[in-house]
Amino acid sequence: MIFRLISFFSLLLSTLTCHAVELDSFNKKISANFAHDLKKYNIPGAAYAIVKNNKVIAMESFGYTDMTKTQKIDNNTVFRLASVSKPFAATITTMLAQEQQLNLSDPITKYVPNFVLATAGAANKIQLKHLLSHSSGLMPNAYDNLLHENWSMDKIISRFNRVTPICQPAKCYGYQNIAYGFLQPAIEASQTKSYSTLLHDRIFTPLAMDNASVGIEVFLQQKNTAKPHILRKRIKTGQKDKAGKDIKRYIWRTVKVEADYYKVAPAAGVNASITDLTKWLIANLGHNPEVLSPKLLSELTTPRIKTTKDLRRRYWREHLTDAHYGYGWRIYQFNGHPIIYHSGWVAGFRADIGYSPELDIGFTVLINAESNVINKISSQFWSQAHQLFAAEQGVIAAQ
Repeated sequence: MIFRLISFFSLLLSTLTCHAVELDSFNKKISANFAHDLKKYNIPGAAYAIVKNNKVIAMESFGYTDMTKTQKIDNNTVFRLASVSKPFAATITTMLAQEQQLNLSDPITKYVPNFVLATAGAANKIQLKHLLSHSSGLMPNAYDNLLHENWSMDKIISRFNRVTPICQPAKCYGYQNIAYGFLQPAIEASQTKSYSTLLHDRIFTPLAMDNASVGIEVFLQQKNTAKPHILRKRIKTGQKDKAGKDIKRYIWRTVKVEADYYKVAPAAGVNASITDLTKWLIANLGHNPEVLSPKLLSELTTPRIKTTKDLRRRYWREHLTDAHYGYGWRIYQFNGHPIIYHSGWVAGFRADIGYSPELDIGFTVLINAESNVINKISSQFWSQAHQLFAAEQGVIAAQ
């Protein structure tokens, strides 16, 4: 018996040692590929991080905050999260519901009484849970364009009386930003605190997310922030790649931070650094149950509505076999493994975050440019991670 135990622990130690070597090699490969893609597309600045087993196993930053190249991106540089803000809003809303401070079956008209649709009585059928899962029945991205035109929220809401639902609530998927913003009055009606203060008190401070904030005012006041960049043009270099295609140089232009999507804080109002997101990932992986309980995480990540369009996403489509939306999170089946995921895109910024409860690993990327390379980076990470860590789990389970 003692000999068997010694043999087991010797084999386990050998496995873990080999794994450490593989992990180091894995990190180097991810970093090299990341740097290569950033250089190829001339992206101004970026950062990524990997967490596993309650630890940060990699966190790297690249490039500069803007095209002047006077300030480097570091692990505390703050980016706009865009729609990666939605999991925070869903977490707070569901948390309050589990504490019986609000009810997810409440109609949104209880909190936004001037919200009316073209079909009589239709607005009253849309409940908070439908907003959380983008299953309100509204056409996708309803009136997002008006956020760019400096319209007030009250004026935008008044236009919904021209909108006819495309389906009954809970029957079809339609991604929303303005409607997601309706969560804020619901949250604030149940509290004496603002949405921003509540996020700080219930999530940012307990998780020591020291650089995280909500809103444009805070972002503009901070000194260590990534500046947004939009693509100005592509220039042919006169060179060809191995496939014989023209190699192009991407020219980016630094632009001002826009207030548009900050108007819908639950949809796109959070700012954070890559360091903050490692703490958020670790908590969502279940390692801070005093902040995010297992019951809360389970409810957030229960599939609510099928998102068939996601199965056609470039770079992801060869891996995805199923896609749903839960409460503030996408739930993907990636090469047979579940991934809880969300992406974000707002003028000049891209963000990706995802985690695998099965493999106890998370990955997040922040870029201060509107580049689709982020889809390639994230999908490649998950493909490689599952190959490495699924194999590791199989070895340990066999022992």
